[in-house]
Amino acid sequence: MQKLAPLVLTLFLAAILGGCAFPGVYKIDIQQGNIVKQEDLDKLSSGMTRDDVHQTLGTPMTQNTFRDDRDYYLYTFQDSGGQILKQRVTVFYNGDQYARHTARLLDETPAY
Repeated sequence: MQKLAPLVLTLFLAAILGGCAFPGVYKIDIQQGNIVKQEDLDKLSSGMTRDDVHQTLGTPMTQNTFRDDRDYYLYTFQDSGGQILKQRVTVFYNGDQYARHTARLLDETPAY
């Protein structure tokens, strides 16, 4: 029984210390999605095909599986584990032609 006590104590201390967060851990910036700038959106014009829009803005991050008349360009940026910044552009189509878009852009894209 006395031989088992040091082992149990060691395992207990390892479990407690393993759950502690080390304050000096480096946290990386995380960015995901499509970076779309206002200059890119200004290039869009009525009557452009979906392929033309994709050439201008890039391939959309997601597409609506229930409605084929829109593309979503999403972008998120998290600075060192802190606040998450979000940007969203939705492009609407009539058939296969560009109709309009809505955009909520970041004031400044952190990746640039």
